[in-house]
Amino acid sequence: MNRPILASIHIDAFRHNLNRVRELAPESKIWAVVKSGAYGHTFEAALKGLASTDGFALLNMQNAQRLRDACWQGRILLLEGLFHENEMSLAEKLSCDLVVHCEMQVQWLEKYVAHKPFNIFLKMNTGMNRLGLKPEAYRTAFHRLHAAGNKMHHMTHFANADQVDRLPTVGSQLELFNDTIEGLEAPTSLANSAAILWHRNALGDWVRPGIMLYGASPTGLFADIKNSHLKAVMQLESEIIDIQVLDKGDRVGYGGRFEAPETMRIGIVACGYADGYPRHAKDGTPVWVSGGTQDGGVVCPIVGRVSMDMLSIDLRNAPDAKIGSTVELWGDKVPVDDVAQMSDTIGYELLCAVAPRVPVVVK
Repeated sequence: MNRPILASIHIDAFRHNLNRVRELAPESKIWAVVKSGAYGHTFEAALKGLASTDGFALLNMQNAQRLRDACWQGRILLLEGLFHENEMSLAEKLSCDLVVHCEMQVQWLEKYVAHKPFNIFLKMNTGMNRLGLKPEAYRTAFHRLHAAGNKMHHMTHFANADQVDRLPTVGSQLELFNDTIEGLEAPTSLANSAAILWHRNALGDWVRPGIMLYGASPTGLFADIKNSHLKAVMQLESEIIDIQVLDKGDRVGYGGRFEAPETMRIGIVACGYADGYPRHAKDGTPVWVSGGTQDGGVVCPIVGRVSMDMLSIDLRNAPDAKIGSTVELWGDKVPVDDVAQMSDTIGYELLCAVAPRVPVVVK
């Protein structure tokens, strides 16, 4: 028998979330962002669930090749552009759209003799200070690339679309962007997930949803998307493989972090940090255990330190739980953002960090 842990990827949830993006940005085309193996959900599942997107956005040529090998014939955007000049011919062969964010990439494109024009998304640094040309260099680069025969688009990235009044604000970045591109007619790409959800005046002609397609929150707080009508795409489940009965004063796990306040049952679950579950999850981190009265189960808290292959849960809320009871680590009953918040991280990291040893099934 296989170890009972399993990550299930729900295609209908992918489709639902993509439709939700279309409802929020009806005038925009969509780049579905599938970095990091579709945020840990696999390219194969993303291709099925997000097949109606206008294009996929990812990081490197190898993954662009994977999409083409899987018969994706739509547009592909390389979000960091080319890493080496010798990638130019393959980018053309794969019909990739290119983000251009620095002078060196501009020079590569000027020297390359293309058989057909590239779609270029020229990236402006409007305050994120990560990638992109500063506004004072932007217009010159735009003209150079346009003169070389490329099809131009304008792009920037918001640093704080998920926070109110944190500098630089969406408003200040958008103002700088619009001032810089004035008179340079070309489609725009502006909004990430947070901007799609909360800054409808800053969408652009192409939006770039990432985390919202997977049903998690750009802020890291599930409460912020509770009413956004998104669905969790990944459900990480395992089972109780043993039950220990503790006396008052007994301690649990490495370091004895949790002390039993009374006689109680502890469930041992086949999931640990080697599976990608956060080692730093605190006592009280929620899981869902089947067999209760609410939705066929009940939420129970983790107790004690997460170990490599196992974690322990307090079963006082689940008197009917037994060996073999299903435990959802995160999914539609326990938001991944709630687990991340109790682990001092964000849902993005947990979704991307599910270990290769965890079997994945696409439903």
